[in-house]
Amino acid sequence: MFVFPLAFHRATPPPAPIRMTRAGIVTVAGFPNAGKSTLLNRLVGEKLAITSSKPQSTRHRIVGIRTEGDAQMVILDTPGLLEPKDTLHSAMRNAALAAVRDADVLVHVVDATARVPESFQAAAQLEHPPRAHVVLALNKLDQLSRPPREQLAAAHPDAIFLSAATGEGLDALVAAVTAALPVSPYLYPDDDISTQPVRFFCAEFVRETALEQLGDELPHALACEIEEFREGSSPLYIRAVLHVERDSQKRIVIGANGQQIKKLGRSAREKIERFVGEPVYLDLWVKVLPNWRKNRSAVLRLGYGEPNTRG
Repeated sequence: MFVFPLAFHRATPPPAPIRMTRAGIVTVAGFPNAGKSTLLNRLVGEKLAITSSKPQSTRHRIVGIRTEGDAQMVILDTPGLLEPKDTLHSAMRNAALAAVRDADVLVHVVDATARVPESFQAAAQLEHPPRAHVVLALNKLDQLSRPPREQLAAAHPDAIFLSAATGEGLDALVAAVTAALPVSPYLYPDDDISTQPVRFFCAEFVRETALEQLGDELPHALACEIEEFREGSSPLYIRAVLHVERDSQKRIVIGANGQQIKKLGRSAREKIERFVGEPVYLDLWVKVLPNWRKNRSAVLRLGYGEPNTRG
């Protein structure tokens, strides 16, 4: 009788267990100044979105990626929901609503110290509820005393209370969002933190610095455009233009004997250097683009997207 060699009798090893991951688009939306950009930065662990006490500082759909454990969130920070007053506002609202339509999970960020809307549909003035799973995030917990917090908890038992500024409540929000993500492979490599180019963030850092230093004089009239970005140069050469709408605004940005724009350029360069991790030569200019916020061609040229709105 023929005896098979021992190797033929070895059992086939069981297949390795398939790793179940979750991934999807998480849109952060809400009224201006609710803390959406601070929350994005907190979730990603990197300053991607500019933050300002001035409302409507976020104009673009900003993408951050958080990969932790078996979940990947592609987080979209959006302009604040507002009634459009000009072409720029129309483009901003359109960007926010497009991100809402794209969402797998919608984080409705509300300033807990202000009035809480009945629903996201009401806040955004939508004809129909969003298709995404909605997580109500009541932000600015650090500014809320116990009695109003208890009242809000009774009125909104499913809400997540958090402080994007301090990180309190962040774990609960992450758990709620992760549970609602679809089962899916990762959408991006697990070491990516954004899909947007470095030059986009450089322009945002320049605009943020202008918002910080120029107070309430012309925050909404400012736009920043990167005209030249020389990758591979040392130091990294960046030519940036701050656009304003009138000559009087240009004089404010430049300041007496050019002192204001020098100060602005120094601070913006330091922010960019921290972000890119290398020396930067920031060549900063100011130009007048008359009434650009009302001009569709100018709004599109500056990268704010299509101003048409859809509910």
